[in-house]
Amino acid sequence: MTITENISSKEPVLVVVQLSGGNDFMNTVIPFTSGVYYDNRPLVGIPEDKVIPFTETLAFHPSANALKKLYGQGKVAIIQGIGYENSSRSHFRAMDIWHTCEPNHIAVEGWLAKVIRQIDPDSKNPVTAVNFGRGLPRALAAPGVVATSVGDLDNYGLMSDIEKHREKEEDLEIFRRMYTPAIGSGMVTNYFGQTGRNVLTGAEILSESPVNYSSTVEYSDNPIARSLRDVARVHLSGLGTKIFYTSHGGYDHHAQEVPNHARLLTELTEAISDFMNDLSEHDAAQEIVILVFTEFGRRVKDNGSGTDHGSGGGAFIIGENIAGGLYSEYPSLEPSTWLYGEDMRHTIDFRGVYGTILEQWLGLDPKDIVGGDFEQIKPFRTTLI
Repeated sequence: MTITENISSKEPVLVVVQLSGGNDFMNTVIPFTSGVYYDNRPLVGIPEDKVIPFTETLAFHPSANALKKLYGQGKVAIIQGIGYENSSRSHFRAMDIWHTCEPNHIAVEGWLAKVIRQIDPDSKNPVTAVNFGRGLPRALAAPGVVATSVGDLDNYGLMSDIEKHREKEEDLEIFRRMYTPAIGSGMVTNYFGQTGRNVLTGAEILSESPVNYSSTVEYSDNPIARSLRDVARVHLSGLGTKIFYTSHGGYDHHAQEVPNHARLLTELTEAISDFMNDLSEHDAAQEIVILVFTEFGRRVKDNGSGTDHGSGGGAFIIGENIAGGLYSEYPSLEPSTWLYGEDMRHTIDFRGVYGTILEQWLGLDPKDIVGGDFEQIKPFRTTLI
C-alpha cells in the first residue's frame, strides 16, 4: 500500500485506546481452521459455527461484529503478532515498556509525552493531549510536559471547585501509586517537582466542550463508550487537541473468560463504531486515526477457566484513511516455535507500529521517540501531512 494523496488542510489527530489486562488476541482474531487452536482451547475456544470469518483461515470473535463491519469497509488494519523480544509477563513492566519504548531499562519519559513536546514545545496549549480516565498514563508523562486528564466530562461539569480540587489530588495520588513501583518514589517526586500541578490542568477548558455538541448517535452506557463520546465532543469543539488517550479495563481473563471477553469486545467494538459514525456525521472523521493496543497476548493453551499471560498479541489501527487488511504475520501455531513452549512469538516490534503512526500520520521523526529504527508497515490509504 502507498500513501496516495494529501486529503485536506485539517491536521492529524491520534486517539489511543489501551486494553488493560492483556487482551486475548487469539480469541479476538481467531485461527478458526486450526486444529491446534481447538486442541489447546477446549474451554475458551470459540466454536467454528459461531465465529465471523473474514478470510479462509481467520475470523472475528462473534461479539466483535461491529469491528467486522468496519473491517469490511476497509477501515481497520489488523496488526498481527505485535510485541518485542523477551516479552514481559508482568502487567506493570509490560505496560511500562509499551508506554516508554524501553524494554531494557526503566525510563522516565512516555513516548506520547515526547510527541507532545515536539508538537507544543512551549506548553502553550494545556489540552494538546487529553486523557479520559483517572490518573495519567505514563505514555503522556515526562518532566516539563503538560497533559490534561479528566475522569468524565459530564460529571466534571457538575462538580464544585472543592470537588474538582479533590479529584485532581486523587488523580495525582493514583499516578504515584501506579508508577512508584516502576520508576521509584524519587523519580515520581522529581517528576511532579519539575512539572508541577500543571500536569493535570486544562479540565476547566474541556468542561465547556459538551455545550454545543449534538449528535444523532446514541452511545451505550459503559466506560469506553462514554470516554469515546467525550473524545468526540472535545475534538468537535476545536480546542486543538492532537493526542487523545483512554483505557478499557478488565482483559486479564485468568478465569471466566468466555462471558467476560464477549462482553468487553461488544462494548469496545460498538463504542468504536459509534465514535466513527459520530465523527462522520460531523465531517470530522478524516483527521482521526485510532490505535488500539494491549500490553501482551495470552498463552495458547487455556487453563480450564481462562488464559494466562502470554505474548504475540495484536493491535488495530482504525480510521477513514486506513488501507484495511492484515499486516505482519499471524504468529506460528506450530508448537515447536512457541516462546517458553507455550506462547505465540511476536512477528513485528511494537515500536515499528508506533514509528509508522509517528512518521506516516503525524509527520514526526520516530527515531528518538521510539528509541531506534524499526520495521514499519504501510497502513495508510491517505494522509494529512
